[in-house]
Amino acid sequence: MAAKQAFFSSTSKEMFFQVILHVVLFLFFSFDRNEPSIQEFKVVAFINYALGAFVINYVLLPHFFYRKKYLLFFVFVSIMVAVIIAVEELVLEQIYYPDTRGSNFPGVIYSLLDVMPVIAILAGFKFAWDASIKQRELEKLRSSIQESELQFLKSQINPHFLFNNLNNLYSYAMVQSPKTPSIILELSSVLRYMLYDCKEKYVPLQKEIEHLKNFTKLNELQIEERGKVNFKTENVKSGYKIAPLILTVFVENAFKHSTASQSDNIFIEVNVKVEENGLLDFECRNSFRPVTNTDSLSKGIGLQNVKKRLRLLYHNAHELNIKNEQNVYSVHLTMQLKLEGE
Repeated sequence: MAAKQAFFSSTSKEMFFQVILHVVLFLFFSFDRNEPSIQEFKVVAFINYALGAFVINYVLLPHFFYRKKYLLFFVFVSIMVAVIIAVEELVLEQIYYPDTRGSNFPGVIYSLLDVMPVIAILAGFKFAWDASIKQRELEKLRSSIQESELQFLKSQINPHFLFNNLNNLYSYAMVQSPKTPSIILELSSVLRYMLYDCKEKYVPLQKEIEHLKNFTKLNELQIEERGKVNFKTENVKSGYKIAPLILTVFVENAFKHSTASQSDNIFIEVNVKVEENGLLDFECRNSFRPVTNTDSLSKGIGLQNVKKRLRLLYHNAHELNIKNEQNVYSVHLTMQLKLEGE
């Protein structure tokens, strides 16, 4: 039903546009300073041109030109123009001007100069109209594809995160750690956010930062007495929104880098700051020791995922720098936040 309504809406707009175009073009075509009144011959001749243009626009264009049958299109257009000229010279002028214009043929060039401007304008505007419709359809298709890809990328995060944390929960449960209930509560809170609060393309910044804090607390339980985790925020206020779970991936990577390569002296620092112009400044630093099983962490599914999402959602509005220097892995991301209501 919606598609049918959209079709009729588009058709009615095109009909209105064509009527206005024909009226304006006819006024220019029939205007004569020496004879300001509209002559009957001008009306009939314009109808002849308009009928020819109608055939070109609604028969030849869709059946030949848009199907890339260019040779047939130009052959039939030539035939149609010849028919228009023949009707004007052999019929209309014989009726209205038998003793003057109808008594001789002015030549092909003159006839083409008389006919082609009107045909070119009518056909040209129809072609431009069709091109604009196709462009809008293409933009909708691109938007739909991009939205589908974003949903797919977002869906990859939840199982990836859940898999890692269920492993941690299993480890604590096996040793009957008293921290197991706390881990379950933190995990429940984080999953609730992922499942119910992250369905939109953008979420309020404050909610995302609150989730990031809970996520950090959950992962901090893995470290225990082996190191220190610092999480700082500055000027995080309402009024801004952000794509969900982008920052989470970097924090998760930081814990994986550190815990997989170190048994002590672990440090992880997360700093989130919002500038007055709405620019988010995110930095995540963590210690690590180069070992074989950490070489692939920077190439994992989570990091590839977040890079794709940044390209799609913040194409010209972000800068990501990842460094690996002196046993410190650092991520620095700046991105222009969107205002709520945009």
